[in-house]
Amino acid sequence: MATHPAPGDRQDDSHTDRQDEPHADLQAASELLRALAAPVRLGIVRELAGGRRRVHELVDALGVSQPLVSQHLRVLRTSRIVTAHRRSREIEYSLTDEHIAHIVLDAIRHAGEA
Repeated sequence: MATHPAPGDRQDDSHTDRQDEPHADLQAASELLRALAAPVRLGIVRELAGGRRRVHELVDALGVSQPLVSQHLRVLRTSRIVTAHRRSREIEYSLTDEHIAHIVLDAIRHAGEA
């Protein structure tokens, strides 16, 4: 048996529509967290929190292969988390926004406390 709202008890359909569609800021935050959701990418951000680094420095610090670091840097660049700066023959990477470092460092610290 279907129930219908009584007169004056009309539901606000726009409220339902808003719940179905995430706000733009929530969507952007979700995409940011998705881009960070890999141990190597978190390690890259942790390293870049200390300043600009070249790929070989990230390879040494993280103990993973150069192609793997480059692959993860590509994801971080596409997500605009890191930027590349050409220095003669090499490229240095840095964080686009220092707030990202705080998010990652806090998450790492928090995980270590558990």
